[in-house]
Amino acid sequence: MDYRRLVAKLMPSRKREAEVKKLGKRYIGYKVHGHPFSTATRRVLAVLLEKGLLYEPITVDLKSGENKREAFLSLNPFGQVPVFEDENVKLFESRAITQYIAYLHSARGTQLLSLESDETLATLTMWMEIEAHQFDPFASRLTSEQVIKPLYGLETDHTVVKENEAGLEKVLDVYEKRLGESRFLACNTFSLVDLHHLPNLQYLLETPTKRLLENRPRVRMWVDEITGREAWKMACDQEKSWFGKQRKDDTTGKAFKMPCEQAKSWFGKQRK
Repeated sequence: MDYRRLVAKLMPSRKREAEVKKLGKRYIGYKVHGHPFSTATRRVLAVLLEKGLLYEPITVDLKSGENKREAFLSLNPFGQVPVFEDENVKLFESRAITQYIAYLHSARGTQLLSLESDETLATLTMWMEIEAHQFDPFASRLTSEQVIKPLYGLETDHTVVKENEAGLEKVLDVYEKRLGESRFLACNTFSLVDLHHLPNLQYLLETPTKRLLENRPRVRMWVDEITGREAWKMACDQEKSWFGKQRKDDTTGKAFKMPCEQAKSWFGKQRK
């Protein structure tokens, strides 16, 4: 494949020359302001690692409220991580960031966007919207209640869990049917659609909600396949993807033990 010709077709003129020069190199000008346990931050890390790109991780201390201070608000006025910097380009909202990276680097690494035709691109866009507006509201609330709140010493609201599991089940029923037609949600190859699901799925696999995934054979196979990707496992390993050393709990001095840091599949079997 002539990557230079492909880039010339896909990229706006102002980006073409720069991207052609980067082909075959690992661009190191990117900065990611976030936190390695943040689902949205991991979404961005996953696409960078799928593309084989280097980046500078900049930790935002969410526990102390650093994300609500003026210095960070100047990067994202909504006070949420991550923020992505590419020289003069500054982006927030993780899904917008992943699309920017996947489009800009479409000629390298894993092909995460289906650009063969208007139809395939429209289908991929549709399923990205489904993830953001149908799956994520339920999955994020379940992650918050069962994973995030306990980390802050807060009690899980089991009524909220029950209500959101009921909503998630309906979404997963649609997924089960779809995965009978396609290996992955948008098409027969791994794409941004599947990648966008990964952060919440990984956390939910460590909660009782995992039964909703286990009870649907096609969903179960899909989840096992996408969570087993090497780039994703690296995104979840804060030693490799963020700190370069074992992260310690500031209070106890013990290492965090978080989902995706164990070399096990979600059913407790050794991952091959």
